Amino acid sequence: MDNTSTVSQNNFNQTIEKSLHVRMDKIQPTKTFYKIFTLVSAGMFLDAIDVYLASGVSSYLLKDGWSTLSLNSAFLSVGFFGLFLGSVFAGLIGDLFGRKRAYQLNLLIFGTFTLLGSFAPNMPFLIICRLISSIGLGTEIVTGYAMINEFAPIKSRGKWCALTSFVANCGAPITMLLCTLIIPRFSWRAMFVISGVLALILWYFRRNLPESPRWYIAHQKYHDAQKVISSIEDEMKAEKTAPAANIATNTAEQNSVASDKHFIRNLLVATFAVSATIVCQYTFTSWVPTLLVKQGINVVSSLGFTTVMLLGAPFGAFIGALAVDRIGRKPTIVSAFTFAAILGILYGHQTHPLLVMLFGFLLTSCFYILMASVVGVYVSELFSTKYRFRGAGIANGISKLITVGMPFVVSWLITISNPSMIFILISLFALIAGVIVLFFGPETNNKILE
Repeated sequence: MDNTSTVSQNNFNQTIEKSLHVRMDKIQPTKTFYKIFTLVSAGMFLDAIDVYLASGVSSYLLKDGWSTLSLNSAFLSVGFFGLFLGSVFAGLIGDLFGRKRAYQLNLLIFGTFTLLGSFAPNMPFLIICRLISSIGLGTEIVTGYAMINEFAPIKSRGKWCALTSFVANCGAPITMLLCTLIIPRFSWRAMFVISGVLALILWYFRRNLPESPRWYIAHQKYHDAQKVISSIEDEMKAEKTAPAANIATNTAEQNSVASDKHFIRNLLVATFAVSATIVCQYTFTSWVPTLLVKQGINVVSSLGFTTVMLLGAPFGAFIGALAVDRIGRKPTIVSAFTFAAILGILYGHQTHPLLVMLFGFLLTSCFYILMASVVGVYVSELFSTKYRFRGAGIANGISKLITVGMPFVVSWLITISNPSMIFILISLFALIAGVIVLFFGPETNNKILE
C-alpha cells in the first residue's frame, strides 16, 4: 500500500512538473522579465566596473609610490581570489537554497567594503577591503546569467544572455574613461566611492526580484512556482503578448537527463572555456596600462590608449549577442578563440601607437565575443536547473582561482622577459580552449535544459 501511494505521488508530481514546465516554456518577455534583465545587467555592469577600476587604480598607485609592483600583484590577486570564493558560495547557495538568497546580500557586501576601501590609510588595508568586496561581487556573474537563462524565452535565450553581457561590458571603456578623467583630479578614492554607492543603490532596487520558477519546480515547490508563473501569465494577458508555441516536455526531460549524465564532461568543457576566456581577458585588461607604462608611455596616455582599445568590449559583446542564436554557440566560441590566439601573437609585436590601439581593439573584441557567448550563455546552458548554479559556480570559481596567480606570473615575466611573452601565453590559453570546445563541447542552441 505504501509503495502504491509512493508511485501515485510520484506520478502526480511528474504531471504537475510537466504542466508547469510547459507553461514556463511558453512565457514571453513581460514587465517582470524586463525588470530582471535591467537589474541583472546593471549588476554585471558593476562587475565590469570593478575589474577595470582595479586596473586603472593600480597604475596610479604604482606611479604615486603608494604601492609597489608586488603589492599591486597582491591587490589584483586577492580580488580574483574573492571572486573565486564568491562564485563557489553562489553555486552552492543558489542551487540548494534558492536564487534569491544568492544575490540578496552580495551587492550589500560589495558596496560596503568598496566604500570602506576609499578611506584606506595604506595598501594592506585596501587589499583586505578588496578581498571582502570581491567575495560579494563573485556571486554576481554566476547568479546574473543563470537568472536570465531561467526567465528568458527559449528561442531568444542566447540573445538575452548575450545582451546582458553587452550592457555589462559597456563598463569597460566607460570605467577607463572615468579613471582617466577623475583620478588625476580627485584621486583614486573617488572611483571607489562611485562604485560603492552605485552598488548600494542597485542592492536596494533588487530586493524584490522574484525567485526562479524553474528552481521552485526542481525542488518540488509547486505552489510557489505556480504563483510566479501565474503572475507572469497575467502580465502577458494584460500586455497581450502571445505565448510561445507548445514545446514537447519529453524533449526537456531528454535534454535534462543527457545534461546530468554528462555533467563531468560538461563541467570540464565549461571550466576550460570560461577559464581561458576570463584569464586571457582579465590578464590583458588588468595589465595593459602598466605594460604601456613599462614601454615608456606616460600613465595618462596609457589609460587613454587602453580606453580606445576597450571600446572593443561593447563591440565584441554586441557581435556575440548577434552570433550565438544565429550561427550557434560552438561556431561562435571556437572562431573567437582562434582569432584571439592569432591576434594575441600579432599584438605582442606591435610598437607603433596606431597599430597598438588597432590590434588591441580587435583582440579586446574577440575576448568580449567570448565573454558574451561563453560566460554569458554557454556555461549556464551546459547544466540542468538542478545543477546550474553549482556547475557555473565551480567553472567560474576555478577560472578566478587560476587568475589569482596570473598577476604574479605577469610581474615575474615583466622582470625576466619582454611583454610579448605575456601575449604568447594568452594565445596558448585561447588555442587550447578552442580545441576542447570544438571536440568535446555540445551544441546547446535552442535546447531546453531543465
